[in-house]
Amino acid sequence: MTITLNLTPETETRLIAQAAARGLSVEELLKATIDTLLAASEPAPTTVLSSQERAEKFVNWARSHSIKAPPLSDDAISRESIYRDREDSQL
Repeated sequence: MTITLNLTPETETRLIAQAAARGLSVEELLKATIDTLLAASEPAPTTVLSSQERAEKFVNWARSHSIKAPPLSDDAISRESIYRDREDSQL
């Protein structure tokens, strides 16, 4: 495929300089840049897991969290406390 681009003189100068710095022709640099951009824009391949594998991943994820956190006080999780904080923020 052949593509024609109209570049500004500044862009053309930068492109030539970058190609020379990498020891590539302008065409090679453009092809490599396009390939890199296309590869980066492709979504990661999705892996289909069985229900057993999904369950194992979830259990491993859950176990990776620390259970050493102190429990919340009764006041912190009471209905009144939750709505009181909400009402205060609306005033």
